[in-house]
Amino acid sequence: MLRLLTRVWRSLDGRLQWRLVWLKHATFMIGVTGVVRDAEGRVLLLKHRLWPEGRQWGCPTGYANRSETLEDTVVREVFEETGLTVEVGRLIRVRSGFRLRVEVAYEAVLTGGTLRIDPVEVLEAAWFSPGELPEGTQGSHRLLIEAPGAGGVGTPPARASG
Repeated sequence: MLRLLTRVWRSLDGRLQWRLVWLKHATFMIGVTGVVRDAEGRVLLLKHRLWPEGRQWGCPTGYANRSETLEDTVVREVFEETGLTVEVGRLIRVRSGFRLRVEVAYEAVLTGGTLRIDPVEVLEAAWFSPGELPEGTQGSHRLLIEAPGAGGVGTPPARASG
């Protein structure tokens, strides 16, 4: 019986094999975070409108779209939420999150743009020294920011709020 199943599997087109595997296994949402730093080593934090009261400060974050690389998700989310452009650096975290969610974080370096927040998602955006993060910073984001070896270069923008 096993030989028959093996022969049938090998006779299937690769796209059909992929579809069958996809149907059997869990499908995950991918949450992607960018730890964005400027030339002075400060980190960009956003006060997120939709996050729980008391822990609204955190890095730019969003979900990956279908057929989008995780690095492209960082670039898109930072731009959508702040109007800033970044270059994505090294991967600093991958972990399973709540239920069927995977959380991924990358370092990113500011490369340009003008700070303008998306008022639908963001209440305020500001640059902070890693040792002086605001009260209400997400604990998991605080750990990413304070991780040994973190750093970057870029051009510091002005502070915006809305």
